[in-house]
Amino acid sequence: MPKVIYIEANGAQYDVDVAVGQNLMEAATENMIDGIIGECGGVCSCATCHLYVDPAWVSKMPPVDDMEESMLDMANDPQDNSRLGCQIEMTEELDGLIVRLPVSQF
Repeated sequence: MPKVIYIEANGAQYDVDVAVGQNLMEAATENMIDGIIGECGGVCSCATCHLYVDPAWVSKMPPVDDMEESMLDMANDPQDNSRLGCQIEMTEELDGLIVRLPVSQF
């Protein structure tokens, strides 16, 4: 099963097995990673699963669609590598993906 490495703002790191087809928000909340809230349940109507994709992985990400981009505008401290975890579906090709979590989702 592919893995994702979640790194919280305080440096705590979690290596999580993520099933192919599962999104990064679901995997984080199922594994009780505090930095991801997922308030809307993954329907791209909030920004509480905001994360930063490690620069080495940005080019491997699916493109950001218009809805995700508008939600990212509401995220706390958005950056060029910001994404919503609910919009990134795990694939075998993303095995080893590193994502960092913001200091706060609000």
